[in-house]
Amino acid sequence: MVALPLTVASAGQVGDAGRAAVPAAARDAADDRPDTVRRSPFLLGQGLATAVRCGPELTSPEGIEAQTCVLTQGEDTWARAYYRNATGASLDSVLSLMGPGGRTVQMRCATGADDEPATCETPRERGRGGPDAYTAVTEFAERGADGALLLRSGSNS
Repeated sequence: MVALPLTVASAGQVGDAGRAAVPAAARDAADDRPDTVRRSPFLLGQGLATAVRCGPELTSPEGIEAQTCVLTQGEDTWARAYYRNATGASLDSVLSLMGPGGRTVQMRCATGADDEPATCETPRERGRGGPDAYTAVTEFAERGADGALLLRSGSNS
């Protein structure tokens, strides 16, 4: 049988229960961050928080499952589609992020026939308005110029 010493660490004085003790190294590291990050109201201890606004999870009769979201982190905004292709065939898919002033960013996504959950994202761009000013749409279609539309998923409800 091996006995290991049990230690308890405590920081602060009695009466400091509502305040967390921050090690000096963490305080020093925090002071090295740019002022915009240090003062951001979006910090949750792990970096900038990401706001996510998603539409409903949809499933097509052919076997496509998808949910499309608009994400905002700091000044960046982008779109992400979560999907699963259970059709047994590779598909064409396009993810579009539409923003203020008619601005649109589109990504063609590789949609394999492996029936595994996957994601597709547009590049991040500097936001031009609040998160509600953006909408994302993903379309899945059979391969080819004349491929039938199988599912359209949007970030709005």
